[in-house]
Amino acid sequence: MTAPPPPADLPPSGPPPLVGPSWLAARLGRPGLVVLDAGIGAHRHAPVRIPGARAFDLDGALSDHASPLPHTLPAPADLQRELRALGVDDRSTVVLYDGAGIYSAPRAWWMLRAMGFDRAAVLDGGLPGWQAAGHPVSTDRPAAAPAGDFTARPRPALLADRDAVAAALTDPATAVLDARSRERFTGAAPEPRPHLRPGHLPGSTSLPFTELLTPDGRHYLPLPALRARLTTATAGRPHLVTTCGSGVTACILAFAAHLTGHPSPAVYDGSWSDWGRPETGLPTATGD
Repeated sequence: MTAPPPPADLPPSGPPPLVGPSWLAARLGRPGLVVLDAGIGAHRHAPVRIPGARAFDLDGALSDHASPLPHTLPAPADLQRELRALGVDDRSTVVLYDGAGIYSAPRAWWMLRAMGFDRAAVLDGGLPGWQAAGHPVSTDRPAAAPAGDFTARPRPALLADRDAVAAALTDPATAVLDARSRERFTGAAPEPRPHLRPGHLPGSTSLPFTELLTPDGRHYLPLPALRARLTTATAGRPHLVTTCGSGVTACILAFAAHLTGHPSPAVYDGSWSDWGRPETGLPTATGD
């Protein structure tokens, strides 16, 4: 039996990867659209939300808490179960946002993409941008979603583990970009997780995620500026791995690379929370 097409007002090939408030407002509440709040930390369980949005809880069920590392990608079966509970179907159009503007929503986007789902978009501006545009918010608890039929189809190439990163650091065709602040990269600032060593992966390049965003942190820079910053940071190398403190802001870089046409940026899940542990014995570097 042939599956029915998505509603005519939702793109059959999926949404653009980055959508604005007006794009979402024009489609809000229509069949096939799922809006998910991926806020973490202070933005988790925000008192207001975009109407109908459900929680993509990166601090809760959408991370693997059996791992000693923060925000570890869940096993495919676990992620599939949680996304079905959020009402996500294989043919849904999913829009992800967070309360900071651009911070943790790209992590949720990357998780979906790593599981073979390409019908997801990040809301540029997040909840602050939505409110600044004059669109309504809700304090009501969203209704329970009908179970979806989302099927996880993992793409291992989008996920880099410690061994893959070690190989990438010695590969002249691969750039490893670090999204943390330059002060953390050089070791001049302490890590927020005090058990971690200072510094960075030897051979990696500093590209703080803030340099890809507007000064208020709510929006990505225009594509020409993103492309210029990424070209400089990668020195033209065709393959890309991104890293950060725990694998969240690394996805801001990976998403930017995707926007500029990079085919398959990989994210180091665990990032410095893994590499920087003293017990690993892995090499580290400080300074520029």
